[in-house]
Amino acid sequence: MHNFKRLPNVLLVLSKNINCDLSNKYGLAVRPLKLLLQSHSYSVSRVWRGSYHYAAEQFSDDEYECDVENNTASSSVANIDEWKWKLSLLSRNEKDQEIISRDNRDKRDFEQISNLAKKMGLYCSMYGKVVVASKVPLPNYRPDLDDKRPQREVAIPLSLQRRVEGLLEEHCDRIRLSSAKASEISNDAKSIDEVKDVNTDEYENSYLDESVMEKVLQRRSLRMRNMQRAWQESPEGRKILDFRRSLPAFKEKERLLQAIAQNQVVVISGETGCGKTTQLPQYLLESEIETGRGAFCSIICTQPRRISAMAVSERVSIERGEPLGETVGYKVRLEGMKGKNTHLLFCTSGILLRRLLSDRNLNGITHVFVDEIHERGMNEDFLLIVLKDLLPRRRDLRLVLMSATLNAELFSSYFGGAPTIHIPGFTFPVRAYFLEDVLEVTGYKLTSFNQIDDYGQEKTWKTQKQLVPRKRKNQITTLVEDALDKSTLGNYSSNTRDSLSSWMPDCIGFNLIEAVLCHICRKERPGAVLVFLTGWEDISSLRDQLKAHPLLGDPNRVLLLTCHGSMATSEQRLIFEKPPQNVRKVVLATNMAEASITINDVVFVIDCGKAKETTYDALNNTPCLLPSWISQASARQRRGRAGRVQPGKCYHLYPKCVFAAFSEYQLPELLRTPLNSLCLQIKSLQVPSVGEFLSSALQPPEPLAVQNAIGFLKMIGAFDEKENLSNLGKFLSMLPVDPKLGKMLVMGAIFHCFDPILTIVSGLSVRDPFLLPQDKKDLAGTAKARFSAKDYSDHMALVRAYEGWKDAEREGSSYEYCWRNFLSAQTLQAIDSLRRQFSFILKDAGIVELDGSTSNKLSHNQSLVRAIICSGLFPGVASVVHRETSMSFKTMDDGQVLLYANSVNARYDTIPFPWLVFGEKVKVNTVFLRDSTGISDSMLILFGGAVKCGVQAGHLKMLNGYIEFFMDSSLAECYLQLKEELDKLIENKLQNPGLDILKEGKYLVLSVQELVSGDQCEGRFVFGRESRKQVSTDDKFTRDGSNPKSLLQTLLMRAGHSPPKYKTKHLKTNEFRALVEFKGMQFVGKPKKNKQLAERDAAIEALAWLTHTSDNNTNSDDDSPIDVTDNMLKLLGKRRRSKGRPGY
Repeated sequence: MHNFKRLPNVLLVLSKNINCDLSNKYGLAVRPLKLLLQSHSYSVSRVWRGSYHYAAEQFSDDEYECDVENNTASSSVANIDEWKWKLSLLSRNEKDQEIISRDNRDKRDFEQISNLAKKMGLYCSMYGKVVVASKVPLPNYRPDLDDKRPQREVAIPLSLQRRVEGLLEEHCDRIRLSSAKASEISNDAKSIDEVKDVNTDEYENSYLDESVMEKVLQRRSLRMRNMQRAWQESPEGRKILDFRRSLPAFKEKERLLQAIAQNQVVVISGETGCGKTTQLPQYLLESEIETGRGAFCSIICTQPRRISAMAVSERVSIERGEPLGETVGYKVRLEGMKGKNTHLLFCTSGILLRRLLSDRNLNGITHVFVDEIHERGMNEDFLLIVLKDLLPRRRDLRLVLMSATLNAELFSSYFGGAPTIHIPGFTFPVRAYFLEDVLEVTGYKLTSFNQIDDYGQEKTWKTQKQLVPRKRKNQITTLVEDALDKSTLGNYSSNTRDSLSSWMPDCIGFNLIEAVLCHICRKERPGAVLVFLTGWEDISSLRDQLKAHPLLGDPNRVLLLTCHGSMATSEQRLIFEKPPQNVRKVVLATNMAEASITINDVVFVIDCGKAKETTYDALNNTPCLLPSWISQASARQRRGRAGRVQPGKCYHLYPKCVFAAFSEYQLPELLRTPLNSLCLQIKSLQVPSVGEFLSSALQPPEPLAVQNAIGFLKMIGAFDEKENLSNLGKFLSMLPVDPKLGKMLVMGAIFHCFDPILTIVSGLSVRDPFLLPQDKKDLAGTAKARFSAKDYSDHMALVRAYEGWKDAEREGSSYEYCWRNFLSAQTLQAIDSLRRQFSFILKDAGIVELDGSTSNKLSHNQSLVRAIICSGLFPGVASVVHRETSMSFKTMDDGQVLLYANSVNARYDTIPFPWLVFGEKVKVNTVFLRDSTGISDSMLILFGGAVKCGVQAGHLKMLNGYIEFFMDSSLAECYLQLKEELDKLIENKLQNPGLDILKEGKYLVLSVQELVSGDQCEGRFVFGRESRKQVSTDDKFTRDGSNPKSLLQTLLMRAGHSPPKYKTKHLKTNEFRALVEFKGMQFVGKPKKNKQLAERDAAIEALAWLTHTSDNNTNSDDDSPIDVTDNMLKLLGKRRRSKGRPGY
C-alpha cells in the first residue's frame, strides 16, 4: 500500500526528468510520453484521493528542473498539458461538476488555463490563489473558497450573561406553569372564529334578492343613458365630441367594439397619440350605456404608472362632462377617486393584482384593459399569466391588451392567436438629429472635461467610471471609432469629428443639454421642449444647473418643469397646461413620458439615450439600478413625442451608429429584476409551484433567478421548507412593499417599536430624502451626519430627519427646516403618506392596535430598534474588519465591498460594530452599500437568520456556514435557547395578532433587551480557524486532579490579593448555587447537588474569566499550562504587550 501511494509522485518526477533530459539535451519532442505518464498519475491519484489533487504538489518545481533558465517555461508547458487532461476528463465525467486547484503554478498560468477551458466549453475563474474550472458559469465570489470569511469570537460580560440566563429561566418557568391555561384560551379563540365564520356566511346568504338587484341596476342604467345623451347634445359636449372624432382611433371604433364583443381576448397596437388609452375604454362604456347595460358593466383599465392612471382618468371624465370620481375614477397607491357609481376605473397594474389576491375570479368585473404592455413591466407580465389562467373560468370576461409598438403578434400568440387590430398614429414628421448632427448644428465641442457628471449620490463612482482610463474598449467606443475610420462621417467638420473621438458614452452630458436648449431658445420657433433623463437625481441636478443660467434660468423666458413617477398631483397639471405668452416650456422627464402621458404642445425632444432600470445578476445574486441604453423602439417613441401638434425635431445625444446597435425592444423586467416580491404574491394565489407558474410566462425567467427568490423567502421565514406561505408570509403578502421591508415592519409592530421602523420602511420604499446639491455637497453631507448623531446608522438618521420635519410642520416652519437641512419636502410628504398606508394595513390585520397606544412602548430603546432593522435587512449583512489604517467590508454574495459616498458610515475612520446591515447595494465596477446600520454580535445571532451548531461546543454557524461564531459553550447554549424561545413567541404572535408579548413574554423580552443593549462588541474577528472538537472548561481546570478552589486561591494570593469568599444559596429545586467574590467582583456558578460542587463550579467560572479560558481556545489535545491572559494581568496591575492581532 505504501508503494501504491507513492506511485503518482514517482511517475510525475519521471515525466519531469524525461522532459528535462531529452528535450533540453537532444531537442526531442517528449510530450506524448509525458502525457501518458501524467494521465496515469492522474488516474491513480484520483483513485487514492477521490478528487483532482496531485501528489506532485508537495514538491517545488526547482527540485526537478535541470535548466534554471527554462524552469518557468517548461513548468508552464507541463502544467498546461496536465490541465488538458484534467479538463477533458471533467467534460466526460457526468458526476463531477468542477475542478478546484490550489497549486501556485495554476495562478501563474491562469490565462492559458482559462483560454483552454473556454475552447472546451467550460468556465474558469480564479478566487484569490484558488483556480476553479466548472461545467456551469461561476460567480464573481465563492465564500467556500475564501479562507478569510468572517469568523467571530464572541464575548460578553459574564455578569450580563448571568442576568440574561436568570430572566430566560424565569420566562421558561412561567411558560411551563401557564401552558395548560394557554391551551384553553386557544380552544376558546378557535370556537369564536368558527362562530364568526358561520355568522359571515349567514350574512352573505341573506344578501339582496337577485331580481331586486336587477331592477335597481336597470333604473340606474336608464339614468346613465339619459345623462350621456344630454351631455353629447350640449354645445360643450358636441365640441369635445368633434375633437374625439378627429383622433385616428375613432375610425376603428365599430371594428374595435365588434372584435371585443366576438372575442374573449383582443390585442390592439397603436402609435402614440392615436387615442387608444383615452378612447377605447370610453367607447366601450358609451356602448354599454347606450344599450341599457351601463350599470351592469364594470371596466378596469390598468396603467404601468400612477401618474398615467390619474391623468387619463381626469381627461376621460372631462370628455364625459362629469366630475372625476363619478362614472370614471382612478385608484393608485396612497390615493384614489371612485364611488359606488364608478364603472370605468383607471388603476395601476399593482392595484388590480392586489384585488386578484383576494378575488381570484374578479367577480363583478366585465372588461379588463391592460395598457402599455409593450413596456413588459413585471406586474404586467404577472398580470397576463393570472388573467390567462382566469379566462377559462370566466368565459364572460373580456380582455383587451394595448401596445404602443408593433409587437402585437407576440401577445396574440400567447393568448392562442387572439385577433390583432392596428390603429395608425397621427403625428407630424419629426426630423432626427444624432450626436454628429447636434454638434454640427450647435457648434458645441466635446472635451474630456466638459462631459463629467459630477453630481448626486453616485458622484464618487461616476467620476471614477468616467475618468479612469479603460484597459479594454467597450462596444460603444469601438462603434464610434469604426465610423470615424471608415470615413462615414467625412461630411462633418473636423471640430465635430474631434468631438466624437472625445465623446464619453458613460456621461449624460449636462453641458451639452444646456447648449442644445440655448440653441432652441435662441434660434428655433416656439414650442415646448421635452428632455428625457434617467431619473430624479439627473432631473434635479440639471434643473439646478439650468436655473443658474442667465437665459434658461429666467422665469420670464423659460418655464422649467419636472415630470417623474412620484410627483405631486398639483405638479402634474402644470406640465399639461400651456405656458404664458413668449415663455418656452421645458419639461425634464424620465422615460415615463415616452408613452404613459402625452404633453400636446411638445415640438422639440432632447434624448439622452438612457433610462435607469434594474438589472439582476442571478449568478451573483446582485441587483443593479443603473442607467443603461434604451431600445430602438424606445428611441422612436421619444422621437414621436415631438410631432403631436406640428412638425418637430428630436436631438439624440448619441451617434447614429450607436442607435443602430441598440436592441430592437427592451428586455422584459421579469428577466432582469429580483423575483422576491413576485414569488411571494404568486404563492398568495395558492399556486402549488412557483416555478411551474412562472414557466407559463410570456418569456419565463431563468430557473436560477426563481431558485434565488424562493431561497430568500425561506431564509426570511416567509416560506416554509415545502414552499408554502408561513404565518409571516401571509402578513407580508398584504403589504405593498419588498418582503424584507415588510418583515421589518411586522417585527417593529410585534416588539412595540413601531413608529421608528414605520419611518425607516417608508423611507426605504421611496427615494432618499437627503439632497446633495452640486455646489453644496460638503454642507449637505455635514447636515446628514448631524442627524446620525454618531450612532453609525443611515436609517436612524432618516428617523431623526423625519421627526424633525414633523415638529417643524406643526410649528409652520417645514419649508425652512428642509432648506436648512438639505431635505426634499416632497419625499418627506411621500414618506408621511406611506406611513399612514402601512399603519392602516397592519391595524386592519390586527397586529397593531387601532389606537396605537402600546405600539411604541419600546421605541426609546435604540438597541432594540437596531435589532429590528437587522431582522428586516438580513441577509444583507457585511463584516467590518479593522486593519491598521483602514476598514474592510465583506458580504456573502460579493466578497469585498465599499460604502456609498453619501452614507454616514463612509465618514468614519472606525466603526465600533463588527457588522453592518444594509438595504441596498449598487454595482458599478465594484459593489457599494447604499445605506447601512451598525449592529452587534447579539443582534445578528438573535434577529438574523437560522443559527446551526458546529461540530464543537460553542461553535455556531449562519448563512450556510459563511459566518461562524466561536464562544464559551454556556454562552452558546444561552443564545440558542433565547433564540428558540424568541422564535416561538413571534410565531405565537403571528398566529394570534391580539397577543400582548409584553405580558405573555415579559421576561423573555426583558432578556432580549438586556442582551442587545449590554453587548459592547468585545469579541474579535479571527481567520482560518478550524472547527475541532473541544473539551469543556471544567476539564481544563480539573483534568490533572487540580482543585479549582485551591487554584483560584493560589492565583489570587500570588497577585497580592485576599483569598476569595464563597456564599452558597439553597434553591427551591433542592440544589445549591454558589457565589465567589474577590476584589469587588462576583462570579456565580451553575446549580449543583451539594455545596461542595456548587463552590467548585463558582471557582471554575472565576478561573475562566481570570485566564480568559473558554471553549474557543481549549483543544482536546492541548496539554499546555493555563494561559495568563489580559484579565489576570489586569488583576496584577500590569499591561500585556500587543501582539498586533486584528481587532474588529
